[in-house]
Parts: sequence; structure tokens; C-alpha cells
Amino acid sequence: MSSVKTREVSLLYLVKQVELAARHALDEVVEPAGLTTLQYTALTVLQRDPGITSADLARNSFVRTQTMAEMVAYLLDHGLVDRVRDESNRRQYLLTLSAAGAEIVESLTASAAAVERRMLSGLDDAQIDALRTTLLRCRRSLTPAPLR
Repeated sequence: MSSVKTREVSLLYLVKQVELAARHALDEVVEPAGLTTLQYTALTVLQRDPGITSADLARNSFVRTQTMAEMVAYLLDHGLVDRVRDESNRRQYLLTLSAAGAEIVESLTASAAAVERRMLSGLDDAQIDALRTTLLRCRRSLTPAPLR
């Protein structure tokens, strides 16, 4: 693609293309473990932030609350997450990784990291830092909520 053609493609379109390519590559990593990329994402969010509600998990996993409700049911049925009633708010439940869920996440971590390394393989450390900084700025411009 010539540089003129590249500049004609919107940045939103390019970001979506990167997202789709990354998701496809991650699908190939998690599928042998019987997971989808969205399920794997939810499990990694729980690894990073245990004891959150399903609504918080949905927000941090990039899915709608209804989609997460279905996903949590699946993850509970397969023993990958645990759910306990929140003592400070008896109307809600808090989710954590089960031992089996933690084991699956751990088993996939190196392969998922390899996908990221492959994505960034054409960049040097300074370019990776600049990309991270730029993407964070773009994200903050669209939604000021803090990263979780």
C-alpha cells in the first residue's frame, strides 16, 4: 500500500483492523483450551482484579452486561470462576477466578504474550512506548474513566 493510500484510510478503521487481527490471533491461542477470546479476557480481568461484580467485569472485558451474565453462567458451570455474595451489598455477587480458572489463564499467558510480541515485532522499544502512550491518550480522550 502506498503512503498516499495509507493516509486515506481512517485511523478508526486501522484501529479496528488491528483489533480484529489481534482477536483472530488470540482466538487461535485460547480455542484449544475451550475458551473464546472474550472468555479469556474476562478471566484475565478477574486475575488482575478479583472480587468484582459481573457489571464491573463486563465493563472491563468490553462486553454488555447481558452478554457477561451469559458468560458468567458458562464460566461458573465450567468451574472457572467462583461467586460469593458481597457482604457489604447483599444484592450483588463478587466474582473471582477459581483454581481451575487460574490454571487455564496461567497456561495461556505465554502464548498470549507471544501474540503481543508478534504484533509489535516491527517496532523498537521507543516506538512501542510511543504507541502505548498515544493509545492511552486516545482512550482518555474518548472515555476519561481510569484504566482497570
